[in-house]
Amino acid sequence: MGQVFFSSHEVHCEQCCEKHHRDGKTTYYHQMLGAALVHPDIKAVIPIAPEPILKQDGKKKNDCERNASKRLLSDIRREHPHLKLTIIEDALASNAPHIRHIKSLGMNYILGVKPKDHKFLFDWIDNIQTEELEETDKNGVIRRYKFANKVPLNDANQDLEVNFLEYWEIKPNGKELHFTWVTDFILNQHNIYKIMKVGRARWKIENETFNTLKNQGYHFEHNFGHGKQYLSTIFAYLMLLAFLIDQAASIELSIIPRSNGKC
Repeated sequence: MGQVFFSSHEVHCEQCCEKHHRDGKTTYYHQMLGAALVHPDIKAVIPIAPEPILKQDGKKKNDCERNASKRLLSDIRREHPHLKLTIIEDALASNAPHIRHIKSLGMNYILGVKPKDHKFLFDWIDNIQTEELEETDKNGVIRRYKFANKVPLNDANQDLEVNFLEYWEIKPNGKELHFTWVTDFILNQHNIYKIMKVGRARWKIENETFNTLKNQGYHFEHNFGHGKQYLSTIFAYLMLLAFLIDQAASIELSIIPRSNGKC
């Protein structure tokens, strides 16, 4: 997820991205693509390998999240060649080049998909036999699943097969949640609950990471300074480092057993 950490109508540098407005004004900005290690059952998150979205040397066009994500994932694999990772992202990431890049790095994925953006995929699902499961937990929450393995992602990349999971959650008060994902994990009735939990953990990147950085005292969106070269990016790195230390401390404190007052 990309987040702006510096913007100005006047102060800028060669690495600033630019947004041109209809009134003739230009907004110059710096943005950071953030990633975090998350777990569906652990509140704390661990930010990892933040990647600045900056104009690259000699380039006139803005950098973008897609290019930054290529650098970010490649950097993570280079620094952690044996780390087992499952990449969870929203529907913007469910495209063939990105999925192929994830697989080339030896990573798994659970990516959101939407009917509007993936019409071919959803039409395909509507015309094949899928597996379905419904269960009710002890709190009266109804969980419904529909899934299918080895279906084409889109018309242009029918050779790229994905596994499709659709999930509904209906609470006793009638409130309903609905999600759809594609993944490279082969789906069955024994693992769809875990896949669903991991897919929904993506919200931790937005809520527990960037929402915290913006609204819980870190002031990530505040312009702390631009500098002549890379200063604003260094400030953003330092803020993420402070956040990392806070998160690591919270995890350590949560696993320290409480004393009963006896030596």
